[in-house]
Amino acid sequence: MKSSTSFLIGLLSGAAIGAALGILYAPDKGKVTRKKIAQKTEDLKDDILDKMDEMKQSFGESINKVKEKVEEVKGKMQKKEA
Repeated sequence: MKSSTSFLIGLLSGAAIGAALGILYAPDKGKVTRKKIAQKTEDLKDDILDKMDEMKQSFGESINKVKEKVEEVKGKMQKKEA
């Protein structure tokens, strides 16, 4: 989980930096550039929130699988003791 989180952070950071540099070096007026930066920032925020939701869901599913396995092993051990 940690390596995928690090990868995601690196990917999103790189995308944000690349987008910001591309916008800043574009030959637009300041007002247009600020609008583009604001839109890209909003898009990036939405992407991050979506990825966080996906990671929460994935983590929750993993927790449920572990709980199921624990209950399965617990049941097998109780049968052996009986």
